[in-house]
Amino acid sequence: MSAAWPGALLRRKDVQLFLTSFLGLYAELLCIRWMPAHVRFLSYFTNFILLASFLGLGVGILSARRRLLLGPRTFPLLLLFAAILIAAARFELHIGSAGVLYYGAGEGGTAPAENALVLPAAFLLVSLLFVCIGRPLGVLLGQVTPPLRAYAFDIGGSLAGIAAFFVLSWFEQPPAVWFLGLLLITLLLAGPTWYDRAFMLAPLVVSAIIAWNIGASYWWSPYYKIGLTPTDNHDGWELNVNESGHQAMLPSEEKEPFYRSAYDLFGAGQFQRVLIIGAGSGSDTAIGLKYGQVGHIDAVEIDPVIARLGREFHPEQPFSDPRVDVHVDDGRSFLRKSTDTYDLIIFALPDSLTLTSQFSSLRLESFLFTEQSFKEARAHLTSNGAIVLYNYYREDWLLRKLAGMLEGAFGQAPYAMSYGGWGRAGVLVDGPRLQTLLAQRPELRQPYRQIRAPTPQLGEDPYAIMLPLVGSGVLAHDNTAGDTDPAPPTPASDDWPLMYLRNPALPWPFVTGLAMVGVIALGLIFGLAPKTARRGFNGHMFFLGAAFMLLETRSLVTFALLFGSTWLVNSLVFFAILCSVMLAVFLSARFPLRPSVPLYVLLVAALALAYLVPQDAFLSIDLLPLRYALASLVAFLPVFLANLVFAGSFKGTGPTADVAFASNLIGIMLGGMLEYTSLLIGYQNLLLIVIGFYLLSALLLRRRAPAPAPETDSRVPVAAT
Repeated sequence: MSAAWPGALLRRKDVQLFLTSFLGLYAELLCIRWMPAHVRFLSYFTNFILLASFLGLGVGILSARRRLLLGPRTFPLLLLFAAILIAAARFELHIGSAGVLYYGAGEGGTAPAENALVLPAAFLLVSLLFVCIGRPLGVLLGQVTPPLRAYAFDIGGSLAGIAAFFVLSWFEQPPAVWFLGLLLITLLLAGPTWYDRAFMLAPLVVSAIIAWNIGASYWWSPYYKIGLTPTDNHDGWELNVNESGHQAMLPSEEKEPFYRSAYDLFGAGQFQRVLIIGAGSGSDTAIGLKYGQVGHIDAVEIDPVIARLGREFHPEQPFSDPRVDVHVDDGRSFLRKSTDTYDLIIFALPDSLTLTSQFSSLRLESFLFTEQSFKEARAHLTSNGAIVLYNYYREDWLLRKLAGMLEGAFGQAPYAMSYGGWGRAGVLVDGPRLQTLLAQRPELRQPYRQIRAPTPQLGEDPYAIMLPLVGSGVLAHDNTAGDTDPAPPTPASDDWPLMYLRNPALPWPFVTGLAMVGVIALGLIFGLAPKTARRGFNGHMFFLGAAFMLLETRSLVTFALLFGSTWLVNSLVFFAILCSVMLAVFLSARFPLRPSVPLYVLLVAALALAYLVPQDAFLSIDLLPLRYALASLVAFLPVFLANLVFAGSFKGTGPTADVAFASNLIGIMLGGMLEYTSLLIGYQNLLLIVIGFYLLSALLLRRRAPAPAPETDSRVPVAAT
């Protein structure tokens, strides 16, 4: 009897629903982590992969009662096709404009014509993958009753998927292990015969082998695929992430001249305590120790694997120096938690090749480069301290934008130095120590201007030749030297933390990408969903999904600002959101809660409160527990109330639960598309769209037929939480 027990359990429809939802969330995270690691520009379109997964699940559920080739057996074959395509092809996307949000834009170059098809091909492929998962999910949603019981098992499976990938990320496991996890889940869902199992598992085994073959020589951090290759003269290492050169671990004398700019400007031995944000693999720290003769350095790096590789492989071993403390943390979060002051704070090339989360267009460093962040850094400077920013600021307007933000934070224009050659780099210096320096050296007070690159002389530093000084001086916000547009760029703020956009705009690559999403979505809905399912499309649930996706995005962004833009914060916040969904399901199942005028009034009031309270209002509260408690209350109250509205609505869908759920998923996809409006209006104003969508959902609810009488469901699996 005990031997038959596992099979009997797996034949239960609610268990199958749990496992199918587990598979869907797990496969979604696998695609989001794995595909961009091998196709560089997908690192900045990971939310397109998310949109594709929601679209595929929604279309799959709508088409569940229609005979199609797509189904559970097709999923492993499509995943194998994706693995072969990624292993066999290498894609690049060259865009001539730097007014976009990902690494390498504005570098020029011509890519093969077929590369323009990479994003739509990836979107379509991921959508079809999730159609295969959505079809059995749709059948199970109709078989597990009442609807709230089915939804509880769905959320329970999603929670399990998040937890599984959290563990894999925590232990820095490679994709081959991810695929083995996928294989195990599929084995539990495979048919009863060995033929069924072999047909589904064989492609996954081959996919795991391919993933191991193309990823075995890399380290896998929670953010990147990381590789190390020795330099040509074998005196250091090149570190690449997601198929892009990112850092070089070299002897200090071989690093670019801007690394030494602060010590050349102020002199060695002037700084006793230094904070380096974006310490990477240790080059900035090594130069501070060697050229700055710094007494103590706090080196902050967000990626644990990069920090560890720096400790092990950097030729000068700066992270092992007793004068250095390494902190694996988000730079903005470290500033907020620290009570120390510093003589020098360096923002050291903290440009990421990935997004904060798959739900938003923010990069890991977005909240570092805002006016509020610079003000926080100013509060950590000593009375004669300085702040230094350096990076490859390839556009003149970008240097002006940062200079204007520093001027707003410090009340004085920064000193700027720019370097030309094979990569346009820039250095900005501000703070009290700059005023002291300008008083001592009046010749430095001249306004910033660009100069002709010097002619290399015999015996000169080769790196100085590659990056000659081409401009210097005090760069005021109204100085347009080198910039063809006299209008000042819009400063980045915590509500609009977009340093790499000159002004609020929706860049052309995103416009075309979203148009592509819309065309493919309509094609799949009208091509695969039967007319009966389309006629039963639930507008009320559709707008609930669109509103909740935007609300979830804004909540994640708020907590990234308050707690740090780390994978751990995002995983825990998303897990907490799903737990709030489960709590709402639990309450709706046991009490006669329905979407009503009072409930909608409470929801709109909570959203209005969140809108009226600025995101940074809590940052001034010194007591950390109180700060986080109040922030959590304001952020999560509308999330919980929105889940009560959804659960109450879903409870009354009865035999149309599958179509209602699919309508909600497709609405979520629309909300994900509208997240890009934050590039125009900021994240706080997304709440106005959320309020509008919830009001539309209320209007459409009143126009639908009355729901059946409330029925208490005592079978909601509380243990699933």
